Amino acid sequence: MKKIAIIYGLLRTDVQKRAVEELTEILLDYLLEYPVSVQLGEGIDTSSFRCIYIGTKENNEYIRLHSKGNLSTAEEYSISVRDDTVIIEGYDDAGVLYGVLDFYNKYVVKIEHPNTDKYWKNPFEFDLLPDFEYSSKPSVKNRGLWTWGHVIYDYRDYLHNMMKLKMNSVIIWNDFAPANAEDVVAYAHSCNIKIYWGFAWLWDTDCNVFSIDNLSGESEKILQKYEREYAASSADGIYFQTFTELNNDSINGTVIAEAAASFVNQTADLFYKKYPDIKIQFGLHATSVKNKLEFIAAVNPKIEIIWENCGTFPFSYVPTNLSHFDRTMDFLGEIASLRGKDDRFGVVTKGLVKLNWSQFEHARAAQCIGCSSKLMKKNRIDRKARIWRYIQAGWLINSDKVLEAVRRMCELKGGELSIFALVEDGMFEENIMYPVALYSEMLWSCGDDIKELVKDVALRSYVEFA
Repeated sequence: MKKIAIIYGLLRTDVQKRAVEELTEILLDYLLEYPVSVQLGEGIDTSSFRCIYIGTKENNEYIRLHSKGNLSTAEEYSISVRDDTVIIEGYDDAGVLYGVLDFYNKYVVKIEHPNTDKYWKNPFEFDLLPDFEYSSKPSVKNRGLWTWGHVIYDYRDYLHNMMKLKMNSVIIWNDFAPANAEDVVAYAHSCNIKIYWGFAWLWDTDCNVFSIDNLSGESEKILQKYEREYAASSADGIYFQTFTELNNDSINGTVIAEAAASFVNQTADLFYKKYPDIKIQFGLHATSVKNKLEFIAAVNPKIEIIWENCGTFPFSYVPTNLSHFDRTMDFLGEIASLRGKDDRFGVVTKGLVKLNWSQFEHARAAQCIGCSSKLMKKNRIDRKARIWRYIQAGWLINSDKVLEAVRRMCELKGGELSIFALVEDGMFEENIMYPVALYSEMLWSCGDDIKELVKDVALRSYVEFA
């Protein structure tokens, strides 16, 4: 058998380095005793190798000369296998990375597990490569996770697992900016993941503890906190919550929606005056404003509203709660273009795994996130298994409703939206559980048939079942 060589492009960016690493890992799972050569695609003799060319037209000469693709969208890729030669072309660096990941998901896995009685065959072998043509691009522009920072126990593995699922954004909430914030951001960017630091704009675990009639000086304090703790971290933006996480629509006679919109606009104006290009996300809980949407329509259109608590599953923590699903879909239609057709719109969905609030305490100072020991992680994996089994059971019977919700939002926004799944304190850094993997594939390709998605994701070797 010929040796395998990865031929990369002239510009090896951090994201394309990740692509080379991921492809090497995929190949070594099957080659076992054979090393994988990694070579710059310029002036080399490839006659003794079976070559896999990866890159873009701009940075890989072979791809520029031989590509038949016509990629036009960020993160788009094409895979071509002909005459034992593989070309993985990306529109951009992210497309290269995602093409590599789907070379395994869409090609290797399906050959290893064919839809025939040959399912008992030996693992995929690289001695003969069947012809294959495939291209893909994301259904949802911004795809990712939401989590508290202190329950990330290994930030590198957490972000790496997000990358394997083709997720490109994460919101990490903390009481104080992590002491290692710059390292977290740098690693995220190498995985093509945008970081949004989440912190409070007058949010608390009990939003009734203060008066919303006297907010004088609070906007300046929030800006100062940003400048003191977050501005230097090179993050991609900030996310905040304010006093909307309630089931009632007023506090002491003051309409929450009206007060929140006014306070948010006032605070955001201070940010935009000093940092005109800053990206700000408003984490808004629908329960307290759903009957007062006319006030939310006045929120500054530059702010991206990330809606939570929009109804039943997939917005409920309980994956079997479908009591008012149709009403939930109707509500999405109301809020997706509340501020006009170009409304910067996103959601946080739930129904996966959440923080254990019975053991929660607010931090009193900054922490290093994602620096736990192997023993600590092992102990938590065992403790979380029972919870994942419950979550998994709900997803096995109701995943079609999740896909319906994703499709509805994509139709409303043409894919120009952000969808974050709340996945916190579930040891995602150690195990990519089946419901999260299935969800991520829905965000990438929501037009696929639910039965095909369920089957394809279940066959992936990195996906775990509870």
